[in-house]
Amino acid sequence: MAAMTDTTIDATELAHLQTWQGRSETLSDSLVPAPVHALAATLDQGDPPPAAGTELPPAWHWLFFLSHARASEIGPDGHPKRGGFLPPVPLPRRMWAGARLAWQADNPLCVGQQVERRSTIRSVTHKAGRTGELMFVLVEHQYHNAQGLALTEEHDIVYRAEPAPGAPAPAPQQPPLAGQAAWSRRITPDPVLLFRYSALTFNGHRIHYDRKYVTEVEGYAGLVVHGPLIATLLLELLRRERPQARLARFDFRAVRPTTDLHPFSVHGRPDADGRTVHLWAQDHEGALTMQATAVLA
Repeated sequence: MAAMTDTTIDATELAHLQTWQGRSETLSDSLVPAPVHALAATLDQGDPPPAAGTELPPAWHWLFFLSHARASEIGPDGHPKRGGFLPPVPLPRRMWAGARLAWQADNPLCVGQQVERRSTIRSVTHKAGRTGELMFVLVEHQYHNAQGLALTEEHDIVYRAEPAPGAPAPAPQQPPLAGQAAWSRRITPDPVLLFRYSALTFNGHRIHYDRKYVTEVEGYAGLVVHGPLIATLLLELLRRERPQARLARFDFRAVRPTTDLHPFSVHGRPDADGRTVHLWAQDHEGALTMQATAVLA
């Protein structure tokens, strides 16, 4: 594992990073069918080729509005170098820790639409946790098509220091509804699945495909399964079990890394209210890796 470096963020540097609060950018993209068809194939789904007007499944908008940093702008971890729209947080590890999504029921995102994404950095906060320094960047994305607002997403990005040599891993958590799932599916996260998802989302982060880097530099046991991929698989479980349901909200939180060394599983259990669905992922030992809640329209 890489040696720790002195990355203490003092008050002056924190104040500088917080000048990014309120920054915004607007991007446009066309929801073309090719990546939608490709993700269905990657997930081994026999969906027909999408035509114009086909509604995007929940979270499949992550196939669009991708960062296209030039090769000279890529950092040693495969991510674009720090700075630009996001603040240049000096802590070395970056992860997508969770999100909250809210759809407009009468205005879905569909294949063939031209969509505008308006992004704003809502907050930049610093904390000292048990495992070291943490920086949290909250980004809000609003997606607009010709009919207006279609989707609002709050995206949690967490930056953290390298763990100290020999530091114990956080204790595993048991899923709150362990053993009570109404629906379950076993997933085998082989390197081909991770590579194809990285390619579809233009994600160069080496932890997902470079075994030597992820084990020797970042210290994980194996290739790391993408958090958005696990969140998508949770939503696909819900879509399989409730194909006619429409989503109003989806919140998820990553709890523990998942690697390609063992299968993992995704689970769901609807509440008695008929609208709330509890979703979670757990590893081969039963430890909670992602917790989520979906609310149906």
